[in-house]
Amino acid sequence: MYIIFILVSFCACVIGRICGLGGGVIIKPVLDAFGLVSPQVINFLSSCTVLVMTAYSVSKAVIKKDVKMDLSISTPLAIGSCIGGIAGKKIFTSLISLLPSADMSAMVQAAILLFMLIPVLIFTLFKSKVHTYSIKNKALCVVAGFVLGVISAFLSGGSGPMNMAVLLFLFSMPSKAAVINSLYIILFSQTASFIQTVASKSIPSFNVLILIGMVIGAILGSECGRFVNNKISSKTVDKLFILLLLSLIALNIFNIVKYI
Repeated sequence: MYIIFILVSFCACVIGRICGLGGGVIIKPVLDAFGLVSPQVINFLSSCTVLVMTAYSVSKAVIKKDVKMDLSISTPLAIGSCIGGIAGKKIFTSLISLLPSADMSAMVQAAILLFMLIPVLIFTLFKSKVHTYSIKNKALCVVAGFVLGVISAFLSGGSGPMNMAVLLFLFSMPSKAAVINSLYIILFSQTASFIQTVASKSIPSFNVLILIGMVIGAILGSECGRFVNNKISSKTVDKLFILLLLSLIALNIFNIVKYI
């Protein structure tokens, strides 16, 4: 069982580092499909893994100066995502208390993620024909970050595709620049979400060895993903992103049907 968690974490973080995803958008539905632990434990493990992966990726990118981050845009987005991360965690906790079972909450998460992935896929496929913007207003950046933070916390770090779409559409960032800026935003929202989880003493019971294995997989995956990202073009990143979106849409449809 341990090897499954480690491999999922490793592969998700390789892809996440290449495409600008925290990894949660992959880890959550894949582990849901295996059904080895409860949805609450999967949410926590996914969030912790994403937090480690984004912290490592952003730190390494800053040290190595792989891609320049536009902090004038990304920092207001990140601040908004931090606030949104707290709000999203509260929304998710409230939703769980209203639903009859943990499986139902997992199905709702899968349905919401599916609903969000489809327009992101459409935008990515036709972005060359879409007029994009270059927003500089800090207040609007904070608002956009807040929405992304809510999504990230609610989907256990699964807001990566939406981050990329927002950065491309509202800020006209090149794909490779959007990757590291997306991870920077996810780092803030997941940090806020994790602190809130600890403060509220709502950490579920889980096997610590699994988390350790996933964290190691996340770091190794992030490093491999960074190496690949530095070797490929923005067009290749776009193609991999589209392939990933198609795979995630299919996987979330599978999970919804399974829980029904």
